[in-house]
Amino acid sequence: MTTEPDTTDRPETRDADTIRARVTERYGAFAEDRLQGGTKSASSCCGGGECGPSAGEQVSSWVGALYEAKDTEGLTDELVGLSLGCGNPVDFAGIHEGETVLDLGSGAGLDCFLAGRKVGPTGRVIGVDMTDPMLELANRNRAELGVDNVEFRKGSIESLPVETGTVDVILSNCVINLAPDKRPVLAEAARVLKPGGRFRVSDIVWTREPTAAEKADLSSWVGCIAGALTVTEFRSLLEEVGFTDVDIALPLDTHEDGWASAKITATRA
Repeated sequence: MTTEPDTTDRPETRDADTIRARVTERYGAFAEDRLQGGTKSASSCCGGGECGPSAGEQVSSWVGALYEAKDTEGLTDELVGLSLGCGNPVDFAGIHEGETVLDLGSGAGLDCFLAGRKVGPTGRVIGVDMTDPMLELANRNRAELGVDNVEFRKGSIESLPVETGTVDVILSNCVINLAPDKRPVLAEAARVLKPGGRFRVSDIVWTREPTAAEKADLSSWVGCIAGALTVTEFRSLLEEVGFTDVDIALPLDTHEDGWASAKITATRA
């Protein structure tokens, strides 16, 4: 007689709808606050004291660590202040004029607008987000900036509302770790990319194997940590779904708890 292993605390057995609901609630609340004229700080996906600014650190200093002033010139303080990322994938994406760029979990649209400047009038940028208030805020930002080569679509990153083989570059900034199941996210990324297309992502990764308790912490999950893949898992999944030239670059300093914000690059075979 065989006994099935107890997977109660494994994140892949946690109810996916519960995870999505908590993620939507948390990030939707930031957008709702801004739509109503508030100034709630949300200067990284994982918030102050985790991978964002620590207590007492200014939002501007955190954003300034990710983006150069010349990159954000001409953008509103509101848009820049709602940077929810842990990196700057636009910086290492090598985006060219005329390309089509897709941002997974585009939020208020910061990386989309930066990418839009690089693709120019002959290119286009598509942002996908599942949170209605974020989409509303992104479209408000788009109207205020007068941008016409960026669009936002509602959808999940596990089932992208994008045609197969139509994208040159995929960006994402501290979002993949929030997905309940990473394999369909990466498989969808491979599907929509053209052959030779580029995967350029900033995301949290574990530099060690997390404990069952760490992976089961829902608050840490919506804070971008518990749901993160290990470096080995991320690499293996990318290769499984059709990516080559996978590179996961870690910063010189990793968090004392065993995770880091990585630059993840790969090429669609």
